[in-house]
Amino acid sequence: MNATTASVVSPAAASLYRRRRIANVVALTLSCAAALLGLFFLGWILWTLVAKGLGGIDWALFSQDTPPPMQVGGLRNAFFGSAVMCAIAIAIGTPLGIAAGTWLAEYGAGRKLGTVVRFVNDILLSAPSIVLGLFVYTLVVMQSGGNFSALAGAISLAFIVLPVVVRTTDEMLRLVPSQMREAALSLGVPQWKVIVQVLYRSASAGIVTGVLLALARISGETAPLLFTAFGNQYWSTDVLQPIASVPVVMNQFAGSPYETWQTLAWAGALVLTLFVLVISLLARALILRNRVSHD
Repeated sequence: MNATTASVVSPAAASLYRRRRIANVVALTLSCAAALLGLFFLGWILWTLVAKGLGGIDWALFSQDTPPPMQVGGLRNAFFGSAVMCAIAIAIGTPLGIAAGTWLAEYGAGRKLGTVVRFVNDILLSAPSIVLGLFVYTLVVMQSGGNFSALAGAISLAFIVLPVVVRTTDEMLRLVPSQMREAALSLGVPQWKVIVQVLYRSASAGIVTGVLLALARISGETAPLLFTAFGNQYWSTDVLQPIASVPVVMNQFAGSPYETWQTLAWAGALVLTLFVLVISLLARALILRNRVSHD
């Protein structure tokens, strides 16, 4: 009986095994081809960026303002404007995001309101940035008499920062072992102290990583700033007035017929890419350090 069953099952099992091996080889081949194709285009983009942008990297790029057509200049005012708006956006979005993420992890778990907040946050996380720019344009710019400003640009960027920090804070706090909460509460420590002194310390690396990733994302946003900060060819420190930014200047200069402007656009793109690369590496370093410390 066993020999008969083995003789019947064995060919079917062998055929199934062969089909699985063939499917595995095909899937592995397609996956490797897709990865190589993606790496090829990524390398092509980076090579083009370096080849065209490296020639525009000089001291004038950081010491002179955006020039008129056919003249030499730099992106000093654009770098300053981007830094100001990103700093204000992080200052607005980070505390609100950490507070909302803390509520979701510690008080909203298992509640319908918490589920609704997470759903809305996911929608905001995937919303096109131009929609957020139009919203802030209607809410801030039009209500102030059509006055574009750096503050309006920072608010639009803060709407991009907020859902990223909320999601990161929520996930990092939920990863903290419940035994740490129970041990602190059993000693009579108030809930707010448990959150501040225990949970935040344990999840600090992950939360900071989320903030850095949000900074890397908003540093290259163009669409929201076109409707809010607009742009400024001159040096300006007034956050209530239009201000220059690197993405907007790149958008303007890259499509111009002037070679000097095109060179500045490529140089600005290279600097912005290097900045995002540094931020991403720093975020990854924090994640690895956090893993090592927990291990």
